[in-house]
Amino acid sequence: MKNNKSTVSGKFIVFVGFISFTFAALFFLLSEFLARTINSIILSFLFLIIIILLGILADIVGTSVAAASEAPFHAKASKRIPGAREGVFLIRNADRVANITNDVIGDIAGTVSGALGIALVIQIMSIREDLNRFVLNMIITACIAAFTVGGKAYGKKIALSRPNDVIFFVGRVIAAFSGITGIKLVKK
Repeated sequence: MKNNKSTVSGKFIVFVGFISFTFAALFFLLSEFLARTINSIILSFLFLIIIILLGILADIVGTSVAAASEAPFHAKASKRIPGAREGVFLIRNADRVANITNDVIGDIAGTVSGALGIALVIQIMSIREDLNRFVLNMIITACIAAFTVGGKAYGKKIALSRPNDVIFFVGRVIAAFSGITGIKLVKK
């Protein structure tokens, strides 16, 4: 049975704001560092693709957790299948999980991908000064937007057609992480 009650409190909202600020600053510093030290258009472009994919995957998880059903996870948890208990936890905290994945990770990925796009334009302009900066900036921004929006649209199709499979996969990843590191991300 789905839990329709919100678990978001004022304390959680402040926490999410703090985490958003911290992640945005860290991603900005990382992207600035990479843009200045790599000096490779290919590696900068690859990093940009990774950030966009991270935003798309986060959106898939956030949408899936809101659409998933808890009952199949209870059946798997009773058989002690790794990832099932984690799936129940994710679904019971769907509003928090969706907020962190869609809003925190997804929005930060969007912001950082825009900053990386600008850095990419600067790198390209340093090599090819004859290019029109305005047109190049427009093309790269449009490509980033198209890839992000198109990827998220396709991701929503996956998330809404197979939400339990997505959440079970995420649950298995969390269970594997906990098993390897000993860090428990999910409460009983």
